[in-house]
Amino acid sequence: MTDSDIYQSVFERNRQWVKERTEEDPAFFEKLAKEQHPDFLFIGCSDSRVPASAIMGVEPGAVFVHRNVANLVVNIDSNSLSAIHYAVDHLQVKHVVVCGHYGCGGIKAAMQPRDLGILNGWLREIRDVYRLHHDELDAIDDPDETLKRLTELNVREQCINVIKTAVVQRNYLDRKAPRVHGWVYDLSNGYLKDLNFPFDEMLEKVREIYRLTPDPRKDLDLSGKNPPLPAKKKKDD
Repeated sequence: MTDSDIYQSVFERNRQWVKERTEEDPAFFEKLAKEQHPDFLFIGCSDSRVPASAIMGVEPGAVFVHRNVANLVVNIDSNSLSAIHYAVDHLQVKHVVVCGHYGCGGIKAAMQPRDLGILNGWLREIRDVYRLHHDELDAIDDPDETLKRLTELNVREQCINVIKTAVVQRNYLDRKAPRVHGWVYDLSNGYLKDLNFPFDEMLEKVREIYRLTPDPRKDLDLSGKNPPLPAKKKKDD
């Protein structure tokens, strides 16, 4: 099959897919075109072997998807932050999932002592995860198991980065959603692994330092609008 044939075959498969969907439900595309109400925001890796809707077993419209190399949530990346903001504030998703996968090329690349050009800055985020957990990772003898554990720890750290965002903190305080979850997809068997990310515990810890919503009990008033505290009475001589 030529490159041109491979390209054109996509449209043939698309027509076949439309035909099958329409036969199953004549109003499928009409309903899909009206609006979306996804329950999930899925932040995953760009790897072509990790299609979000397929591995979750959900229909189109059930999951809002953002993907990048090694499923990172970087505080200066307007792309991922915009996706989080739109999904949480406007689509009102109930769950945010950060999903890594074993055998991730980004994880492997980050552990190599090589100059990877423009990727250096991006992959440094993974090296920072290694720096935070190097004692645990260095104690693992099997290199493959080290990469697997780094994959899991990277997911955990990106979940924490999601919690650090103001939009997630504010929405959770207002409507008790979204909750943040960490998953890993195993390419070797197709199963998703729930890392049981301790959302409530981590939210409390994160907000001790990264709190971006008001708390009258803790916030200092720097506006000068609050009346001064009454002066202490002097004790009688």
